[in-house]
Amino acid sequence: MKWEGKRRSSNVEDRRGQRAGGMQGGGFNPMLIGPLIKILFSKTGLIIVGGIIVISVITGTNPLSFLGDFMGGGGQGFTMETNYTPSAEEDRLAAFSETILADTEDVWNQQLDNYREPTLVLFSGQVSSACGMASSATGPFYCPGDEKLYIDLSFFKEMEVKLNAPGDFAQAYVIAHEVGHHIQKISGITSEMDKLRGQVSEKEYNQLSVKLELQADFLAGVWAHHSQKSVGWMEKGDLAEALNAANAIGDDRLQKQATGRVTPDSFTHGTSAQRMKWFKKGFETGDINQGDTFNTNDL
Repeated sequence: MKWEGKRRSSNVEDRRGQRAGGMQGGGFNPMLIGPLIKILFSKTGLIIVGGIIVISVITGTNPLSFLGDFMGGGGQGFTMETNYTPSAEEDRLAAFSETILADTEDVWNQQLDNYREPTLVLFSGQVSSACGMASSATGPFYCPGDEKLYIDLSFFKEMEVKLNAPGDFAQAYVIAHEVGHHIQKISGITSEMDKLRGQVSEKEYNQLSVKLELQADFLAGVWAHHSQKSVGWMEKGDLAEALNAANAIGDDRLQKQATGRVTPDSFTHGTSAQRMKWFKKGFETGDINQGDTFNTNDL
């Protein structure tokens, strides 16, 4: 992927080396599980839940060990860790992420009227957002409450090592997917989803969550289509990298890897085949109007 030397976004908060303050207590209280789930499926926490489940599989971490991170609330202070020095590779990934974000800005400003650009937050270890506290184990996430994408760059190494999904275009797919969630927020889809919480069964809501995630995959594909058309930075094998990443994070594959069995009713992101299909559809068509996953029987 020929990304070096391209414009880098200014909509970036580099919080690497900062430690989010305001953590309370020493452990996670099991009695908080019920209220926590309600918070995470609220308007500001909707996008994070799926990421927690996915990353718990990738990292081998018990989800309950970092679900409690979100109970800290947003708007916390930060203190610098004086011994923090980013590696050259981490700085390269930061420049890469800023470049990809800039290109999503270029594409979506052309494709959407009155596009509101999100902010990318780079962090290490822990971070405070409008959705609450999060740790690196949460993985990349989009917070609708503050319209920011949060990424600990160490996740890209996790993709390569534990998911066997290497490559810069696979990493670009991750960023573009989170930007897709931002588009859903500013277009009102996220709030419509939130209204349905509690009005439909858990199984039905999971099915809607799958459609939400597949649409974000589609939007990532639309971005890739128009980016390639205008910039032409994709090289041989790049599309395969993105499809491999989509395949690697399918609910069926992750569940099989984690438990040895598959429970379709609990899917929240879609199968590997579905995720690849919708990213590829977005890439091949470049037509945002063909991504209405909520009104189709052909997922």
